[in-house]
Amino acid sequence: MSGNESKVRRRVVVRGDVQGVFFRDSVRGEAEQRGVAGWVENRADGAVEALFEGPPADVEALIEFCRSGPPQAEVRDVEVAEEEPTDLEGFRVR
Repeated sequence: MSGNESKVRRRVVVRGDVQGVFFRDSVRGEAEQRGVAGWVENRADGAVEALFEGPPADVEALIEFCRSGPPQAEVRDVEVAEEEPTDLEGFRVR
């Protein structure tokens, strides 16, 4: 990959029964497998928010994973916003 031309960045907010069901750790595992950078965190309002940056197909696959989540999760809504890539590195749970 050279520069940001081959990367996309998406901010994702997942609502439903998504905290306390290994959602963040599951997202981290999926992101690391795909080489996607960013972070995932629980929000005070009960949602999970994530930032994904990487190859378009891999970022889209992570968004699709968020639409169902791990088996214990019950996802009701997924909001996705486009952002400009900033060359993030690594993936962490916050």
